[in-house]
Amino acid sequence: MSKKNDDRKNIVIVGGGAGGSRVAHSLSTKLDTAKFNIVLIDARPDFILLPATARAVVSNPNNLEKRILVPLKDVFSKNNGTFIQAEVTGIEKSENGGVVVLSNEERIPYDILVLSPGSRWTAPFAFPNNNIRDYFYASRANIEAAQNIVLVGAGAVAIELAGEIADVYPKKSVTIVQAAGMVLNKVYPDKFRRALESRLIARNIELIFGEYVEDTQIKNGTIKTKSGKVIKADLVISTVGPQPNTEFIAKSLGSDALTENGYIKVAPTLRLLNHPNIYAVGDAIDYAEQKQYMKSINQANIVAANIIASIHNKPLSPYKGSREIIVITIGKNGGVAFFDVLWGIVLGDWFCRLVKSRSLMVNRLKSLIGL
Repeated sequence: MSKKNDDRKNIVIVGGGAGGSRVAHSLSTKLDTAKFNIVLIDARPDFILLPATARAVVSNPNNLEKRILVPLKDVFSKNNGTFIQAEVTGIEKSENGGVVVLSNEERIPYDILVLSPGSRWTAPFAFPNNNIRDYFYASRANIEAAQNIVLVGAGAVAIELAGEIADVYPKKSVTIVQAAGMVLNKVYPDKFRRALESRLIARNIELIFGEYVEDTQIKNGTIKTKSGKVIKADLVISTVGPQPNTEFIAKSLGSDALTENGYIKVAPTLRLLNHPNIYAVGDAIDYAEQKQYMKSINQANIVAANIIASIHNKPLSPYKGSREIIVITIGKNGGVAFFDVLWGIVLGDWFCRLVKSRSLMVNRLKSLIGL
């Protein structure tokens, strides 16, 4: 596919996470395949439903890992698209489009490009490009073998992971170490954060605040914080937050395409600044809101609509963000939810159990990308 073999316009999507897959699925339902060729590129063969992985790295109830791993070739409606498993190493721009360069040196031409590169996490969420089920198995084995587990960072991932471990292994020691004075960040109100803390403590999960962990290497069955506090550990998991997977963008489009922290600069229409044929969605874009699955879906809806609008020479719509809504599970039967409406609504175990804790919303979230 190094050269176009017909007159169809190529719309290339880099990254098969929630945002990229949603764009691919949406366009495949709306564009005439006689005029447009939709190409989705990802280094992995499967879509991974990331919101469910905190449970999948601890246990595999009802064959969960099979249900949250879906071939990316299946995101297209009626097979109206092409999936390529490869790593993208570069982008070469031209006047009316450009070329995406792959690790196997194949070159994929594009008329319109969508960047959805996502972020890089550390283990147990550093999923490989292949043999993902083996990775899940190894992660579960590591957690099962450990007795004193320390989670560095107290974001939503740490809270949900701690809850899953406590569910399956109630006799294990689980400790969350957070540099700040509460869980999560200041985007969320204190009453919501305190509600999460009280439930963690009730599950015998220890919370240590105001301590930095710079060195996660275990020595003599312990780790030491920056202040010198010693914590028993035979497994340390860093959850301090992912890094945007955008090195190839900086090399290709220049460092001015990214912020100092590596996030993609976008206009309100989610087009890249100074690159009118390129859009971006997902965790890697520079937008002042929390990084979440549904935010990526909402961004993808705007990008798909704007691509269609641009094809018909119609005005593009801005992405206006959305209210902060989050449901954080603490095991299969608990959790706390926050809705940024009215005075800020906080709901507890019964609500979380109903909407997410038991099912993890697997079928609902997959349906948003056509799976």
